[in-house]
Amino acid sequence: MILEMVRANGAVSLRELARVVQTSEVTVRRDVRALEAEGLLDRRHGGAVLPGGLTREAGFPQRSLAASAEKTAIAEYASGLVREGEAIVLGAGTTTQELARRLARIPGLTVVTNSLLVAQALAHANRVEVVMTGGTLRGSNYALVGSGAEQSLHGLRVSRAFLSGAGLTAARGLSTSNMLSSSVDRALVNAAAEVVVLADHTKLGADTMFQTVPTDMISQLVTNQPPPEAGRAATELEALADQGVRISVAVGGEGAPAAPGRHGHQPPHQHHRELAVPGPRGAAALGGGPAPLPRRA
Repeated sequence: MILEMVRANGAVSLRELARVVQTSEVTVRRDVRALEAEGLLDRRHGGAVLPGGLTREAGFPQRSLAASAEKTAIAEYASGLVREGEAIVLGAGTTTQELARRLARIPGLTVVTNSLLVAQALAHANRVEVVMTGGTLRGSNYALVGSGAEQSLHGLRVSRAFLSGAGLTAARGLSTSNMLSSSVDRALVNAAAEVVVLADHTKLGADTMFQTVPTDMISQLVTNQPPPEAGRAATELEALADQGVRISVAVGGEGAPAAPGRHGHQPPHQHHRELAVPGPRGAAALGGGPAPLPRRA
């Protein structure tokens, strides 16, 4: 609704947005920041305006430049979780696109996705079968959304879903700023036995409008080490761990390769560590390699 108001008026104050959406200005400010990160609007003092000279499609390349090194490390680690012959779903996003590029080397894999960019990354992978959903194209992130996408996922069952989003908190789980995208993400989650969220530190603590995956449905989070100044992200990681989410931290760096994944490849110039996680999903020792993910009841 925020984006629709800005498009209709050209510029809208935070106070007016909060009044129409019936929420606090603090929440609206967070949503505006998320929309700005997508390239869909620009923040101004006390409000939001349409991006000058930008189309909606320009948002995706802009997002792909944000935290790019962190996303690369996260994608490398996440690819080590995927087994040969596995069937998975990948949602739309810059991090899942990075993951798709690395999945091309895994034989016998089946990938179900609503993302044109994920499909493109796997188009020439002869050993990977790609299944696209139906739906209507959302140009800002090259994803298929709407009832056609959701209906095509009915009756599907895969081992796990890899999703990203605009924000992740322990209170609400994964969220996004677009209603249509959130509905398709929920359908992807319902098709999977386990859910792995890929989110760099800039997403931690951000709470956007539409919930996609509640915290109790997230089996594992793959993220990067928050920098010292990102205290909020570190706090959110602790809160997520307290709720039973298994936290895997992928760290990019020279001379520290990761332990081989299930399909045997070893990502270059990267290492990872797993945080001990209290709660029903058990704990993984610091420094250990990827362990089997627990299945949701």
